Amino acid sequence: MTAFLYQFFILLLQLGMRIASSFSSKIRKGVEGRVNLLSELDHSFAGLVKGRPVAWFHAASLGEFEQGRPVMEAFRAQYPDYFILLTFFSPSGYEVRKNYNGADYICYLPHDSKANALEFVRIVNPQITFFIKYEFWYNYLKELKSGDRYVYSFSAIFRPDQVFFKWYGGFYKGLLCYFDHIFVQNEESVKLLQHIQITNCSLAGDTRFDRVFAIAGQARELPQIADFVKGEACLVAGSVWESDMHVLIPAVNALKQRIKMIIAPHEIKTEEIAKWQDQLKGSSVRYSEFVKGIHVDADYLFIDNIGMLSSLYRYGTMAYIGGSFGNGLHNILEAATFGLPVMFGNRGYYKFQEAKDLIAEGGAVAVADVAQLTGLIQEWRNPKISDAAGNISRHYVEERVGATDLVMKEVAKKLG
Repeated sequence: MTAFLYQFFILLLQLGMRIASSFSSKIRKGVEGRVNLLSELDHSFAGLVKGRPVAWFHAASLGEFEQGRPVMEAFRAQYPDYFILLTFFSPSGYEVRKNYNGADYICYLPHDSKANALEFVRIVNPQITFFIKYEFWYNYLKELKSGDRYVYSFSAIFRPDQVFFKWYGGFYKGLLCYFDHIFVQNEESVKLLQHIQITNCSLAGDTRFDRVFAIAGQARELPQIADFVKGEACLVAGSVWESDMHVLIPAVNALKQRIKMIIAPHEIKTEEIAKWQDQLKGSSVRYSEFVKGIHVDADYLFIDNIGMLSSLYRYGTMAYIGGSFGNGLHNILEAATFGLPVMFGNRGYYKFQEAKDLIAEGGAVAVADVAQLTGLIQEWRNPKISDAAGNISRHYVEERVGATDLVMKEVAKKLG
């Protein structure tokens, strides 16, 4: 009965996305990107692969891609003869990384219907598959394990409130049995899985630590950003939403002494940026309009492009990470690895182990309102205080590098 309901849910998901595509350009891209996808794959994929074994990596969106990237790149280095297929569920991942040169072919994942899974796996015929973090698609997992294939999940994290651990969660618990191995982020996840007799799991940690550590070593020099900051105290606000700016704007407006601020919105919307510029006291400029020597005295710099954020943190003295005044939290580790103290909203962060850890250790603070945020920014203007908290953040990342190696060691047991 649960399997039938799952199939019905997938049909509703497809229908819902088609309807929503009329109102959302983002969803429309996902719908259009799946039109005739299976027939195109059937026509061209074998000619691209040319008999090589296929390794399939699937990421829900951009964040999961970045999480999986260290394993993809390690796999490429260790098994260069494999053809690497990368799929995305969300346009926010596919549209940004569709030209990523670490994969041989990149496309959307067709919706998880029985017919789609059967056809996709037949065409692609992966010898080994990696699902990153939260991806548990019943029909794909079932079809993959009907053949002599290896299936892994890595950087997974489990919580007691998830359906796997409910009395009615037997169907979803069964999905976990399709994996050859599940690599999890923390010890709590291991215990939760073992409690429901899922023993094909081990603690490896989070591959995002490997990724952000590598990013820090490869960060680009950005002369215009350096020209803007000029060695002053600088707050980098990364991946911010309207709910974040609703608190950030009055907080910085209330500061007695100005602070340089670089603002990178999660989504680039020209009208929204213009509205925020109007609300901020002091001068502001967009990166696309920044002229060296002319705009250096601006207080606020808005980043109106995608792809710079991970290199921006090297120019900051503190970071605010968006999303947590909503239901989530964007990547705080990119800021932490550069040795920045981190702040974020106090609502959605509890789902993220690194946020809870850094709060406990003193490298991060979850702020509740404008007054607390204003006070914290003012406190972190003191280099002794911000450096101490930032060092905690940096060491937190450095001590947790290595998950990719653990995943690859397990893979080597199968592939040699």
